[in-house]
Amino acid sequence: MYQALVNKEKKISVIGLGYVGLPIALEFAKHFSVIGYDIDEHRIEMMQQGIDPSKELTGSFFEGVDITFTSNSEDLAQAHFHIIAVPTDIDEHKVPNLEPLLTASHSVGTHIKKGDYVVYESTVYPGCTEEDCIPHLIRAHQSSKQFVTSNGEDTQYLKEGIDFKFGYSPERINPGDKVNTLTQILKIVSANDEDSLNEIAKVYGHIIEAGIYKASSIKVAEAAKVIENIQRDINISLMNELAIIFDKAEIDTKEVIEAAGTKWNFHNYYPGLVGGHCISVDPYFLMHKSKQLGHDPEVIAAGRRINDQMPRFIAKRLVQKLIETGINPGESKVLIMGITFKENVADIRNSKVIDLVNELKGYSINVEVVDPNASTDVLIDQFKISLNEKPNKDYDAIVVAVGHKEYREFSKSYFENISKNELILFDIKGIYWPSISPNYWTL
Repeated sequence: MYQALVNKEKKISVIGLGYVGLPIALEFAKHFSVIGYDIDEHRIEMMQQGIDPSKELTGSFFEGVDITFTSNSEDLAQAHFHIIAVPTDIDEHKVPNLEPLLTASHSVGTHIKKGDYVVYESTVYPGCTEEDCIPHLIRAHQSSKQFVTSNGEDTQYLKEGIDFKFGYSPERINPGDKVNTLTQILKIVSANDEDSLNEIAKVYGHIIEAGIYKASSIKVAEAAKVIENIQRDINISLMNELAIIFDKAEIDTKEVIEAAGTKWNFHNYYPGLVGGHCISVDPYFLMHKSKQLGHDPEVIAAGRRINDQMPRFIAKRLVQKLIETGINPGESKVLIMGITFKENVADIRNSKVIDLVNELKGYSINVEVVDPNASTDVLIDQFKISLNEKPNKDYDAIVVAVGHKEYREFSKSYFENISKNELILFDIKGIYWPSISPNYWTL
């Protein structure tokens, strides 16, 4: 397979061209012939024009690459090495939503051929690839009208691991990170057997400069991915709980962390809003699997509860501060600076700032939002939240919710120019200093 791809006798398909799939597709397209598939026709049209809908990649990434963008699943029949990189999320009951993953599996299963490879990159719980995805792919294969080999001859139903190979290689892309880019992050690969593992490792090894780690099984690779983010989630939840305690004790959390950090084995995690498509979602995948196995995951669940409650805590703290300064919350005007899930990205998926906005509106506060990266159309369409092109004036309070690079350059005078006399500044990320306002507050 690897040599056929190098010779461009066979093609790679990447299913799902979001934050994960598009960078992978374009990197592979520097060396191989690639088919980039996504169900969103508008996104496909943008990529055909050399535009990244996620605003992560510049036009130069689309130059000199061998890639065909399509929203027609029939085109997947031309490929032989399929990479599924669709998003995985949870539903309103905090249960894993596998629908995009199963839909992608169905699309590949309908067009899979003897000798093909299928590699999943989407974050899942241990066992999902072999117990959910591949069986669904097989059912799609079996329900299709006719299957032919690459030679055009009729063939019987394909058997996984025998007639086609499969594996799992968890994505490790960090949106907004211009240093730890795709090729500079060690890549975990796994497969259904050793021969397949070696072939998959060679394919990824062709583009990953940081190296390849061969996991002993697909379940090990799935579990490794999901606990990467669970570990961060739990560590941040500890700092969030400490921030709540220290706030009541009138102690500066940042100073406590800096003091504790003087010991060599202390890990400098900081409190904050934990959102996004990974850290705030992945714990629920392992919690779901854990409960299926008969174990109630107490520590993981506790970390999620604490992190999920932070928007409510911050909103209540702001209301208290408004009342302390003689301002009626119901008659106040508050500016939220930043609404994406992290700094310097356009991604608003599972952003806890959106929860904060809604919490403040629940107190009848007049909330306005600015963000240099987020899309107004997406926010209005999905959350009924509009963005101001720029801040107005006379705000009773300003909440710097995301540490965008543009915000880190602001001085005291900037905030004074857009606020009332008794400025309340809530600096959630701690990028400013207490002297900037007599009513300064930070986690």
